[in-house]
Amino acid sequence: MRQVVLDTETTGLEVSKGHRIIEIGCVELINRRRTGETWHQYIQPDRDIDEAAQDVHGITGKMLADKPRFAGIAEAFIEFVSGAELIIHNADFDVGFLDNEFHCAGLDSTRIASVCTVIDTLHMAREIHPGQRNSLDALCKRYGVDNSGRDYHGALLDAQLLADVYLAMTGGQGALSFERDSARQNPQHGTTGAIDRSGLELVVLKATGAELEAHQRQLDLLDRSSANGAVWRKLDG
Repeated sequence: MRQVVLDTETTGLEVSKGHRIIEIGCVELINRRRTGETWHQYIQPDRDIDEAAQDVHGITGKMLADKPRFAGIAEAFIEFVSGAELIIHNADFDVGFLDNEFHCAGLDSTRIASVCTVIDTLHMAREIHPGQRNSLDALCKRYGVDNSGRDYHGALLDAQLLADVYLAMTGGQGALSFERDSARQNPQHGTTGAIDRSGLELVVLKATGAELEAHQRQLDLLDRSSANGAVWRKLDG
């Protein structure tokens, strides 16, 4: 199963007012693990960047002066994401801007929906954590994803953070990075060390009714977001 976690930065918030994409960042997942493959591009928007947007991502017009226009990178972008399941936080925003870029590039027959399926992690988070803050920063804090280097928003950095958040939110195991996997290995032999469990007295805590309901909602999300569905339900069967 190939998934691509995607984020964009733009000149402003409203595509209807002529705002454009200035950065795209993508992170590849295969079978719920980061492969290390990414796709990243800054883009010349041919317009000014709103001051408020610049305060968020720190990208200036001068930085983009020598960057290609979307039409020049559209083919490479489509090739990278084609056939994948896109994972986007607040997908309506990014998809709307991407579809507009296809239109501005003269690719009117191309739409994100024609080359990819899309999962919106904001919608997922609102189902799992109703009534709570579900921004990327809030989710990083909730799931223990280190975002300490996020002084500014950046498409590739945010896609990398969202990849870890998505994996944690939909199962957890796949969110372990290469570094965490390595840390669990024996530094001399590269093999997983055994843990001495002798003498342990384990306390079994039964889930409450509310926790069981939350678990079922999580399994419902896994059924929708994974091609193989929720493994736990298959085991129960």
